Amino acid sequence: MTSFRTAAKTVLFTILVPGTVAVAVPQLLTRWRPHPKLPIDSSVADAVGALSLVSGILLYLHTAHEFLAEGDGTPSPSDEPDELVTSGVYARTRNPMYVGVLLVIVGQALRRRSVSICWWAAGCWIGFHNRVIRYEEPHLAEKHGDAYEQYREQVPRWFSRQ
Repeated sequence: MTSFRTAAKTVLFTILVPGTVAVAVPQLLTRWRPHPKLPIDSSVADAVGALSLVSGILLYLHTAHEFLAEGDGTPSPSDEPDELVTSGVYARTRNPMYVGVLLVIVGQALRRRSVSICWWAAGCWIGFHNRVIRYEEPHLAEKHGDAYEQYREQVPRWFSRQ
């Protein structure tokens, strides 16, 4: 059963961390360096960008809900679920929360046709990848043992094979 306190911590974390990475920084980049623009037709960029943005938000919300419902934990590394979350989209990819955040950033880059935000997305992707490999995977293997190793063998790190 999800507690109100855990849900409130999830909302706070979402505002502070993904909100900063996926919303505040791209907004600042747009103001700081509005040019050059991506060479994409604005109507195509708006449509694909909106799809990416909405998909990313929905994906992130789904993953946060899975953390709450299955593990009574938050996305915060300091308050992670006690149980290994493997349901929902986690049955198809091990890191959908990061993918959701990246889709939000890419959506903004497209909608604003911003090269600067594209570079920010690339930097975030590299940072997320390094965090997963250097910290999260070893931590989860230590915490969950064979259950995580079996999960890791069955589910790809980033993108579903199906």
